[in-house]
Amino acid sequence: MPRESGIVVRQGAEADRDWIKGLLRKYWASTNIASRGQLHDASRLPALVAVLKGRRIGLLTYRIAEDECEIVTLNSVSENTGAGTALVQAAEHRASLEGCTRMRLITTNDNTNALHFYQKRGFHIVAVRLKAIERARKLKPEIPVSGLDGIPISDEIELEKSI
Repeated sequence: MPRESGIVVRQGAEADRDWIKGLLRKYWASTNIASRGQLHDASRLPALVAVLKGRRIGLLTYRIAEDECEIVTLNSVSENTGAGTALVQAAEHRASLEGCTRMRLITTNDNTNALHFYQKRGFHIVAVRLKAIERARKLKPEIPVSGLDGIPISDEIELEKSI
């Protein structure tokens, strides 16, 4: 798997399962992730784990369907270490090995940091689903009303990248 700044990215293993579940609950209030009207148990999806000096510092969960790879979750325990970039690069590598021709993901309108991060890495906004989070809350009531910087969470933003 690709390396960046001493970070090693490896496939998640059974030994990581409790850590993965704990991290998902910490950042997502549940292991369930709602996107595009579907609920995914991210703890059961394939995962990539970023490790630096023997310590797990990042997680990316994904799913592959036909010719596309969807990033379901991405979290960096240590911000600005390069873990997020290393995980996305590793996911792209994995997806290309699986025959995927594109990567996609969903974020929400409040997550301006994610929009910045992904666009810098070649992703483009391909859809905005207004008020989609109102429907998503029916699947996952844990989704808060307000998100980053107090911005009301209401819309899904889909980004995509050819690989």
